[in-house]
Amino acid sequence: MPWCVRKCPYCDFNSHTAPAGLPAEEYLRNLIADLENDLPLAWGRPVGSIYFGGGTPSLFSAGQIAECLSAVRARLDLRPDVEITLEANPGTVEHDSFSAYAQAGINRVSLGVQSFSDQLLERIGRIHGAAEIEQALESLFAAGITNFNIDLMYALPGQSPAQSRTDIERAINAGPAHISYYQLTIEPNTAFAAEPPGLPVDDMAWDMQQTGVEMLEAADYSQYEVSTFARPGLQSRHNMNYWRYGDFLAIGAGAHGKVTLPADTAVQRYAKQRHPNRYMQGIDSGDWLADSHLLNDDERIFEFFLNQLRLKQGVCIDDFSPRTGLPWAMVEQRVQTAIEAGLLAATHKRLKPTAMGWRFLNDVQQIFLPASRQ
Repeated sequence: MPWCVRKCPYCDFNSHTAPAGLPAEEYLRNLIADLENDLPLAWGRPVGSIYFGGGTPSLFSAGQIAECLSAVRARLDLRPDVEITLEANPGTVEHDSFSAYAQAGINRVSLGVQSFSDQLLERIGRIHGAAEIEQALESLFAAGITNFNIDLMYALPGQSPAQSRTDIERAINAGPAHISYYQLTIEPNTAFAAEPPGLPVDDMAWDMQQTGVEMLEAADYSQYEVSTFARPGLQSRHNMNYWRYGDFLAIGAGAHGKVTLPADTAVQRYAKQRHPNRYMQGIDSGDWLADSHLLNDDERIFEFFLNQLRLKQGVCIDDFSPRTGLPWAMVEQRVQTAIEAGLLAATHKRLKPTAMGWRFLNDVQQIFLPASRQ
């Protein structure tokens, strides 16, 4: 769902400022037709999660979300306990009540809080403040949605360690099932890239990260991925599927998908048209696709390790061949190199980053880069 009220200056996602009259019904017709077109990629496979991401999906009404979910249920086999997540921003102008979204079928919410400080929120261009965050949290609990995530950033422009700790404390006190805690980075082709703000120095950012990890784990939020923490048993199933190198359909403007093709011993990556206006031409042409290609052996190896190494539980060796179509022997030498360098440890059919490997995870992942990119 690619529209936002306003694009944040740090955002490099496929998001576009919403027009005065959001073409929601036209866009929904395209989503459903796009899904219909992609059904052969998923026939015979149950769906474990649905994720409404953006942009700001909560710009769409609960009725429109319900219409979309009804179309999905009519076409695909959903698991009885399917996880259905809606990304939402705290600004009350952007969404129906969460009770309405719950009635539409949403059972998990990811709330883009980023900070509880009005001052820091203004510096990163957010349109909400702390009061709107509290209203959104009250709406979540009133709706009975206890499985929700709070997105929280650190190393914001001018942020002090004390402010970072206060943000963590307030996030924990809000009682979410899941917290995503990640550093603000300046991405190319963003407003912040054109006019960089003053960010905390690296050592201070590292201290904020470490302090945050310690506070979250002391509050019973276990780190299960580089930037994600959850109460026991409440990890994001949708994101776990990404990180375990599972398959997912791409529906909507700028969406990216990945599908294993066992008969061809291949992995297909594909993407939809990025701009919503171009995407909505698909209803006439019958083609929403921007790109589709098969990954070569080196790309499959790198993607598998790039994703699974982000998990605290490490790499599941038994996943490698079914998810890449390649024999483990192709990576044994590189795995051994990482072990001998003290970056990985092998145990019970898993490869886990050591303490040093976890701190220098990029270096570990680079061992599995194709030779042409090293």
